[in-house]
Amino acid sequence: MANIDMISPAEQPLFLRSASRMEHIFPTLTDAQVARIAAHGRVRAVRRGEILLEPGTPNVPLFVAHTAHLEAVRLSKEGETVISSQAPGQFTGEVNSLSGRRSLVRIRVAESGDVIEIDRERLLALVQTDSEIGEIMMRAFILRRVELLAHGFGDVVVLGSTHCAGTLRVREFLTRNEHPHTFIDLDRDDGVQDFLDGVQLAEGDIPVVVSGRGGAMLRNPTNAQIANALGFNEAIDEAHVRDVLVVGAGPSGLAAAVYAASEGLDVLVLETSAPGGQAGASSRIENYLGFPMGITGQELAGRAYTQAQKFGAQVMIAKEAAKLACERKPYAIETADGTRIAARTIIIATGARYRTLDIPDLARFEGSGVYYGATFMEAQLCTDEEVVVVGGGNSAGQAVVYLAQTAKHVHMLVRSHTLADTMSRYLIRRIEDNPRITLRTRTELTELEGDDHVERVCWRNRDGGTEERAGIRHVFIMTGADPCTAWLDGCLTVDAKGFIRTGMELTPENLAEAEWTHPRPPYLLETSLPGVFAVGDVRAGNVKRVASAVGEGSIAVSFIHRVLVE
Repeated sequence: MANIDMISPAEQPLFLRSASRMEHIFPTLTDAQVARIAAHGRVRAVRRGEILLEPGTPNVPLFVAHTAHLEAVRLSKEGETVISSQAPGQFTGEVNSLSGRRSLVRIRVAESGDVIEIDRERLLALVQTDSEIGEIMMRAFILRRVELLAHGFGDVVVLGSTHCAGTLRVREFLTRNEHPHTFIDLDRDDGVQDFLDGVQLAEGDIPVVVSGRGGAMLRNPTNAQIANALGFNEAIDEAHVRDVLVVGAGPSGLAAAVYAASEGLDVLVLETSAPGGQAGASSRIENYLGFPMGITGQELAGRAYTQAQKFGAQVMIAKEAAKLACERKPYAIETADGTRIAARTIIIATGARYRTLDIPDLARFEGSGVYYGATFMEAQLCTDEEVVVVGGGNSAGQAVVYLAQTAKHVHMLVRSHTLADTMSRYLIRRIEDNPRITLRTRTELTELEGDDHVERVCWRNRDGGTEERAGIRHVFIMTGADPCTAWLDGCLTVDAKGFIRTGMELTPENLAEAEWTHPRPPYLLETSLPGVFAVGDVRAGNVKRVASAVGEGSIAVSFIHRVLVE
């Protein structure tokens, strides 16, 4: 065990200093709005110095300062730091108030008076039914989390190396789950040496994750171990039978969760890693309706995730589906850790898994020079350096354009002779017009060289057979994906490539083999098992666009209502 305060970085500037954003981050409610909120909670008297909430408290209630004054306090080795204050008419809370996850700060009474306390269930009812107050609170919650993330004001410190694949995995897991954390680079931060001298760390122990006020130290933890340590799922009742169980929190799964929960259904989502799926790792999506300036995959996923929670959907993180128990109703999903979760209907939205290349030592360099997504985090690692992007689809094109903003040069390797058949025209034009991008058609990556990190690469022209070596340390592989359906173990009908057949894709022979006995044919997006649907990239005939995935998630919910009343 180690105390987190021992390795806390130097105190950072107080957050929330931008005056232009203050009115949205900490709005002051009118007397009429406060009165409406009071109907959802209870009024209680509090005294100066009283602690209303401690860091690590689950199911965080929201407090409205009625006549009292409140303050949010960050605890560090230097002591207490007040990071925000709430005067009468203002309220505490951020997105954890919706999800039921643990509090990140201490809430203390600065001046005696009355507060209105609202528990999570009543808060959800408030933001769902009162559109005016709901908009004010949701905007404030989201902006507060943005500030916490920007300044690392959380309960986690990650000690690792930028050359370590495990460090990148842990930081990506925390970042994509929007959990604030502080990163200390063991290769550069001399101030951490005293801590390292006090504990015995083997090479396999890196990264180290120090979590919570008690300072629990996790050595090279799995994502599931981190989720358990931070209490990501502790507010969720696994034994409760849901109306809808969504497997996968990509765009299609999140859309299904939003529409189902907003229409009054009891919804639980299982996610192996983090919300967003492959789209969540996209550097910028520019052809999604309603975002003319584009939006990063992580931003889109984060908004959808918060939206689902607003309507009461719950999301279990780092829970991998291992089996579909289809022998009897209600059907259930068995997870890798042995948990069994039953539901009246199920939506399979597990998406697809990135394809790798047949290159020696590729797996050894994953996370240490080989990446499958081009987000801000990866872009930071290769600023002012040359990079290679392998692939010719839209994801590869988006990565190339994004990386060219900060990289010294981007080499794009494509096996075919043109991009026209696989990429949107707007991306092709940007690639062709950018002098920092070299498109190499009919070219494939053949070798990676290096010790702990990629140091050199080799590519070969498929026509002439000529090879070229270059001192490039960063390779992005964006060559498509295969459906994540192996875990279904024969419960559902799939095509020759493993994609799930649904609706009209199911032939009479398929239905006969699956012993379909229902008097009606399968609904659109329904699988060979009545009441089980498949949406997004895991489905046979999918369009591989975020917009279509979102549409499928919402459409499936309309048929789920029919199934539930059958």
